[in-house]
Amino acid sequence: MKACTLILILTSAAAAQVPDSDWLTYGLNHASWRYSPLDQIHAGNIRSLQLEWVFQTGVPGKHETTPLVKGSVMYVTGPENTAFALDLATGRQLWRYTKTPPLGLNLCCGQVNRGFAMLGDTLYKVNIESTLVALDAKTGGVLWETNIADYRKGYTATVAPLVVKDKVVIGIAGAEYGIRGFIDAYDAKTGKRAWRFWTVPGPNEEGGHTWPKDTDAFRRGGGSTWVTGSYDPETNTIFWGTGNPGPDMNGDVRPGDNLFTCSLVALDADTGERKWHFQFTPHDTHDWDATEDAVLLDVNHQGRKVKAVVMANRNGFYYALDRATGKLLAAKTYTQVSWAKGLDKDGRPILVPGQDPTPEGNKSCPGGGGGHNWQPTAYSPHTGLYYTSSTDGCHTYYMTNQEYLEGQWYQGSTFTGEGHFPRGSILALDPSTGDTRWRWEMVRPPSAGILATAGGLIFSGDGDGYFFALDAKTGKPVWRKQLGGAVIAAPITYARNGRQFVTIASGSSIFTFAMAK
Repeated sequence: MKACTLILILTSAAAAQVPDSDWLTYGLNHASWRYSPLDQIHAGNIRSLQLEWVFQTGVPGKHETTPLVKGSVMYVTGPENTAFALDLATGRQLWRYTKTPPLGLNLCCGQVNRGFAMLGDTLYKVNIESTLVALDAKTGGVLWETNIADYRKGYTATVAPLVVKDKVVIGIAGAEYGIRGFIDAYDAKTGKRAWRFWTVPGPNEEGGHTWPKDTDAFRRGGGSTWVTGSYDPETNTIFWGTGNPGPDMNGDVRPGDNLFTCSLVALDADTGERKWHFQFTPHDTHDWDATEDAVLLDVNHQGRKVKAVVMANRNGFYYALDRATGKLLAAKTYTQVSWAKGLDKDGRPILVPGQDPTPEGNKSCPGGGGGHNWQPTAYSPHTGLYYTSSTDGCHTYYMTNQEYLEGQWYQGSTFTGEGHFPRGSILALDPSTGDTRWRWEMVRPPSAGILATAGGLIFSGDGDGYFFALDAKTGKPVWRKQLGGAVIAAPITYARNGRQFVTIASGSSIFTFAMAK
C-alpha cells in the first residue's frame, strides 16, 4: 500500500511540471484573451502560493503596467516616463530608463503607462508627452524617439503599443482637452509614421456629416484611443476602441452622432483605412468611452459559429459583433442602465428621455466611469466564459457652457458621485448571449484587470490592496493576499524551469508569486 502511494505522489509531481512560457504582448495574444494555458496553479493547491520576490520601483503614482516576459528578463513600465528590466529569478534591476516629463503638462488621470510592446530585441513604449520611443531590450538604450503629437495642445500618451508585422500601432489620450483623436502606425525600425486614422473625420470625409456644418468643432472633437487594440492576422484587421466626444458633457455645441467617437473601428493593418465601424453611444454626453479592450473570439449565432469581436462597454451594455462586417450579433446589459431601454436591431440605443446632463444636475446610470472601464478583461476557452469587472451604480451629471482654450480642460462640466454609493463586481458572461453566468460582488468598485488560466482560476485585485483568485467556473473566492497598495493593473503569468509564476503591480511595487518549492 505504501509503495502504491509513493508511485501516485511521484506521478502527480511529474504532472505538475510545466514548460517554459513567456508573456510577449499586452493581451498575451493578439486576440486580447489574457488567457494562459498554464495549469500548475489551481484551486486545489493555490493555498500554497507564496511570494517569490518584490521589486520596489521607487516611483510615485499609479502603476497600470502589464509586464512583458522574455527569456530571463521581465520588462516593466511605470509612471513619469520610467521603465525597468528585472531579473526574472530575483526581481533585481538590470537597467532603468527614465526621461523627465516636460513642465506644464495638462492631462486627465495621472502620468500612467500601461506597458511595452516588443519585436525581436527592441522594446517600444510611449512617453506621457506624446512620443514613441524604441529601446534596446538588452541595455535600455534609446534607439530612436518619434514625436506623436504636441502635448501643449492637450495630447498625452499612456497606451501600451501593439506590434503588427513590421509596424508599431499606438493610440492617443486627451479628449478632455479638446484634441482630435487618432490611431497611428510607425515603422518598427525607423520610427517613421506609416499611416494615421483620424477618429474624428473632417467635413468632407466619411462621417463628417455627423458634426456641426461650417464649424471647426471636429478639430476639438475628442475620440481618444488610449487602450490597446486587437489584431486578426487572418483578415489583417486591427480593432480599436475610441473615446468620448468633446466637450464631453455639453452636447448642444456638437449636434449629431459625432462619429467615430464612442465606437469600435476595424482598420486595414497595412494602410489604416477603415473597413467598418460600430458606434455604441451616438452623441455621448456621459463620458462613456468605448476604449475598453476588444476581444476576438467565436460565438454561436442562430445555430452557427461566427468569428466575433466582443466588448463590455462603458455604457453598461455587452456587445458581440461580427468581426468581418461589424453587424450586431448580441447585446445585453450587465449592470444598472437607466439611459436606454434597449437597442434596436442595428444596435442603436433606444433612449430614455430626461437622462442628459443639465445645469441643475441629472441622475443617470451607469456612472461616469461606466459599467466597465479600461481595465483588461479575459476570455477562457477552457470554460467558454468571458470575464469582466463592473462598477454598479449611478452619478449625477451636470452641463455648462465652456469656452474652448487650446490645451486646457474642455469637458462642458462634470459629474459627481455625491449621494450615490456604487458597488462593484466581477462577472462571467456567456460571450454568445451576454447572459451572466455568475457574479462575484465587491464592496467597492473594481480597479484591476483580469487574468484567466487553464488551472481554472481568475486572478484580479482591488483598490484596497488585495490580490485574489476566484474559481473560473463558479466565481467562488479561493485565495487572497494583502499587498499594501492599490491594485489597478492586470496580472500576468509565465513559467520557468517547471514552475508557474504570477506577477502583479500593487502600489509602486511589482510582486511575483509561485508555488512553494
